[in-house]
Amino acid sequence: MKLGQHFLVDERIAERQIEYAQLNPHDTVLEIGAGNGILTKRMARISKVIAIEIDRRFIESLERIPNVEVIHADATKVDFNSLDFNKVVSNLPYQISSPVTFKLLETSFEKAILMYQKEFAARLIASPGSKDYSRLTVMVAPKAKVRVLEEVPRWAFKPVPKVSSCIVEMVPSEMDIGIDYETFGKVVTALFSHRRKKIKNAMVMASMVRKEDADDVPYGDERVEHLDVNQVAEIARFWRGYVEKDKKTV
Repeated sequence: MKLGQHFLVDERIAERQIEYAQLNPHDTVLEIGAGNGILTKRMARISKVIAIEIDRRFIESLERIPNVEVIHADATKVDFNSLDFNKVVSNLPYQISSPVTFKLLETSFEKAILMYQKEFAARLIASPGSKDYSRLTVMVAPKAKVRVLEEVPRWAFKPVPKVSSCIVEMVPSEMDIGIDYETFGKVVTALFSHRRKKIKNAMVMASMVRKEDADDVPYGDERVEHLDVNQVAEIARFWRGYVEKDKKTV
């Protein structure tokens, strides 16, 4: 196996992915990790496809498919905002699922149908207090509505991976969290870096508040894994005000 890739070989699943995406001739579809083209050639019969593929073994065959623009590159280094697409349909290589997901959420698209490792998909839709609830869950929630459409067995791929996968639908949906996303992200990262600690202690350990001010932090005696997105956003808003107040007193 090269570049850690597992290639979908079950054509019935590829057809269902395309059905989920509701493609039409006016769409332009971004495909990340086109690989052997099982999705590419089917989508190109309906819509224009922009196919990103890092493995040079597949470039020539992908370029022979009509209605396909091939980009031979590492998807994590491609500026998605420079590409003109409105839908995304991809069997994402497992090892770049997280960075590619966050890159996509900084672009404008109508709908994405993405194949993820089952464990990753579970983290995307997890509820507070569950074992899968994570930084990923909280960071994606303000940006998109996510649902798992179906589980895909291991033997639908070659080489056969060790885990099952899931087809996930992602639709952009800006949640009003009352704080800029960058500040929100800093707080989320800090809290999940100390997820077993109480919120107030995590904020002190992350050097975000002084120890003598820790009792002022909202939900200070809770742990981040039990807080929903809006509660975490409240902590982020507190921290922004705390920093601004600090600047004025300097």
